[in-house]
Amino acid sequence: MPAAVIVFPGSNCDRDMARAIELVTGRAPAMVWHGDTSLPDGTDFVALPGGFSYGDYLRSGAMAARSPVMGAVKAAAQRGVPVLGVCNGFQVLTEAGLLPGALMRNAGLNFVCRDVALDVENSQTIFTAGYAAGQRITIPVAHHDGNYFADADTLDRIEGEGRVAFRYAEVVNGSARGIAGLVSAGGNVLGMMPHPERAVEDAHSNRQGLALFESVLGVIA
Repeated sequence: MPAAVIVFPGSNCDRDMARAIELVTGRAPAMVWHGDTSLPDGTDFVALPGGFSYGDYLRSGAMAARSPVMGAVKAAAQRGVPVLGVCNGFQVLTEAGLLPGALMRNAGLNFVCRDVALDVENSQTIFTAGYAAGQRITIPVAHHDGNYFADADTLDRIEGEGRVAFRYAEVVNGSARGIAGLVSAGGNVLGMMPHPERAVEDAHSNRQGLALFESVLGVIA
C-alpha cells in the first residue's frame, strides 16, 4: 500500500510516523512537503503527523489546514482513502473540516507528556480492527492543545453513530466525554491525540500502537 506522510514546517513526529509505516509495510512512505499540490500516484494511505505546524500560530493546525497539499488530502479522503491525523494532525483535520469539533488548550493549561490508558470504544473501524472492543491499551500523549470540544448535539451524533474510536480511561486534558480519537462519518478518517507511532516496537517498551497501523495498512483483514 503506497503511503504518504505530510510534512509541515514545525512537524516533529513525521519520521516517527514513517518508521511505524515502514515497520508494517516494509516500504518507506513518501514524505510529502506541505507546499506540494498533489500526492504521489497511487497513494492509498495518508498520515498527518504530530508537531507544531507553523509554530501553532493563530490556532493549532489552522494554518496547516490551508496548506496547498491539503486540497489533495481532502480529495483523497473524499475518495475513501484512509487518512490518519495524530496530535497536531488531529488538530489539522478538525481545522480542515474533515472531522467535527475543535482541539482547545488543555483544561489545566499545562503541556501533558505521559503514557495514558485508552479504551477501544469501537473495534469495527478500519483503524481498530486489530483491537477488541473494550480493550484497554497504553499509548503516549504529548500535547498542550488536546482538549477535544464539540457542542452537545455534535457529541450526541458522534456517539450515536459509533464514531468514537478511543476514549481516555482517565481524562488528562479535559476532552469532552473523554474522547481521545474519532472517525469521520465515512469511517476512513481518524483523528487522535495519543501517539500510536510511539508505541510500535520493543525500543518503545510498548507495542500497543502497532495494531492500529497493521489494521489500516491491511495486515489485519
